[in-house]
Amino acid sequence: MGVNLEASSVMLPTTRLLLAAKRARGGRPDLVASSLRDVEDDDRTAPAGRRSALRSSARMAVWMTEEWFRQLLALGQGLRGRIVVFDRHFFLDYYHADVDSAGRRGPAQRLHGWMLRRIYPRPDLVIMLDAPAEVLHARKPEATVAWLERRRQQYLELAPLVPQFVVVDVDRPLDAAVSEVVTAIESTWKAKNA
Repeated sequence: MGVNLEASSVMLPTTRLLLAAKRARGGRPDLVASSLRDVEDDDRTAPAGRRSALRSSARMAVWMTEEWFRQLLALGQGLRGRIVVFDRHFFLDYYHADVDSAGRRGPAQRLHGWMLRRIYPRPDLVIMLDAPAEVLHARKPEATVAWLERRRQQYLELAPLVPQFVVVDVDRPLDAAVSEVVTAIESTWKAKNA
């Protein structure tokens, strides 16, 4: 239940319909709140036109509805005593794009940042699977090494914003990394249910 809708099996029917329509028009089947590129790398210098602003606001409304839908699902599962795992959490993934840099974004992104900062629940535990940017790039070369390193540092900066933040070195044998992740989840679960 993370931010990547292309890889998600959980989403609102209206979002599925929008993604299917986008795919039918030949577009990439994605929908994101804001670009995750660094704000300082944002090359938009001219203010967005009315149509662009309207499209951005509509996209953000769909995205925020999707965020709250997933949060309600997580709450329901948590009340049943289950552990809910987000592969990436909305607060963390959009912190630097919409929360921290909200003054440099459009109105829809500022509203999104305000919502994430003020009312959207933060995760009880964040496990950051960490490796050097070069290793991450070798595993999945979808961005530059420099961009991956900036994102890695941005995530590390988020540690004080959540109750528990664990960094797991994944540039080592899989069994060791998995063991550390399981221990972090178990200890958080026991502390929460004590």
